[in-house]
Amino acid sequence: MFHKVLIANRGEVAVRVIRACRELDIRTVAVFSKADRDSMHVRLADEAICIGDASSQDSYLNIPSIISAAEIADVDAIHPGYGFLSENPHFAEICESCQIKFIGPKPESIRLAGDKSLARDTCRKANIPIIPGSKGIISNQAEALRIAKKFGYPVAIKAKAGGGGKGIKVAHNDGKLVNAFLTAQAEAEAAFGSPDVYMEKYVQEPRHIEIQILADSYGNVIHLGERDCSIQRRHQKLIEESPSVALDKHLRRKMGEVAIRVARAIQYENVGTVEFLLDATGRFYFMEMNTRLQVEHPVTEMITGIDMVKEQIRIAAGGKLELTQDQVEFKGAAIECRINAEDPDRNFLPCPGKIESVHFPGGRNLRVDSHIYAGYVIPPYYDSMIAKVIAHGKDRNEAIQIMLRALRELTISPIKTTVSLHEKVLNSPRFRQGKISTSFLETYLADVKSQDQAVEKKKAG
Repeated sequence: MFHKVLIANRGEVAVRVIRACRELDIRTVAVFSKADRDSMHVRLADEAICIGDASSQDSYLNIPSIISAAEIADVDAIHPGYGFLSENPHFAEICESCQIKFIGPKPESIRLAGDKSLARDTCRKANIPIIPGSKGIISNQAEALRIAKKFGYPVAIKAKAGGGGKGIKVAHNDGKLVNAFLTAQAEAEAAFGSPDVYMEKYVQEPRHIEIQILADSYGNVIHLGERDCSIQRRHQKLIEESPSVALDKHLRRKMGEVAIRVARAIQYENVGTVEFLLDATGRFYFMEMNTRLQVEHPVTEMITGIDMVKEQIRIAAGGKLELTQDQVEFKGAAIECRINAEDPDRNFLPCPGKIESVHFPGGRNLRVDSHIYAGYVIPPYYDSMIAKVIAHGKDRNEAIQIMLRALRELTISPIKTTVSLHEKVLNSPRFRQGKISTSFLETYLADVKSQDQAVEKKKAG
């Protein structure tokens, strides 16, 4: 086992990794930007090193500074968390060259999975169902129009090196496609340093289903069931749950087996997630593989009792999986709400600033992952997520009720958050009935806005 681990991240995921390390009796080193000097992960780690200014480019994406901190602290390994450098194959290679273990997959696997076009080709060769689309990068508008004519509208233009919902544009006709192609290229260049894009047939009203996998370096691969991540805004997940009401035992087993085949196809090891789109007929298609820990991993931890971060560390340290597929048990249902410092009533305007008071909910079958505290100042430089609330129940209805109770207890003052939106969604009839898709939130918000306008018009009249 490792003696000392550096966490190359911030916020709640850094706190999460520190806690797992402490339970494994591993010393931790936190890195922080000047804006995060008073962050919770800095307080909890055994050591902490400043790696640069507030900008991510100057700190959490600054590979030389992070490697220097790792060498100064004399660590055995680096855990990248999620986001930032977690799916950067160059960073993983540098860790290897410095004899520092990267707690994640091999650079080759990260590179293959991160190249969305190459990943599609790999899955196609392995007879894994993929969404119909281009076989490689689209080089110009004429080619885009030709491919769209072949598959029919609507289509989605996606960044080759995409992630986090960036670089995705949907077109419903030739005129819209030209603009979508150019816009997606520009966004891809700005976000990922490459303008390369590819095209897929756009699956309408799908569910976003992801399968959690564990793989060691001895060829053992298992899956830990699914998470339904269909409640999202602009491709950013807000609510995740497991199990999905759309999957029966047969479909769950089939999707799990396909996820394992994807992992084997790229010779994957460590924790990873294979993401699929599931249409209304029960057909599913490979979308991408995330070669890192997911924000929503606590949902899987709740229903399986498996600590995902500890598994990451054990596998990276050379350990074998302790479970076979037949030994994985799923108990009850779990749901997670991401709490963002945003104002839903003002088009989700980010709300950085000082938190005067905080009260986290407690009680049976409830977990809160966060890095905030009374007096903490939310910086304006990073992602707006400040907490995750995870509830577990004997079934979906109980998990929802526990979550609603928790959201009513949660207080973060005076910062505006997405708590009220989560309550409304969880109470909506369509969500309660499990009638959801990736367009659910967009439709729901449009309906609410229309209803509010009707009320205001009635008052004025």
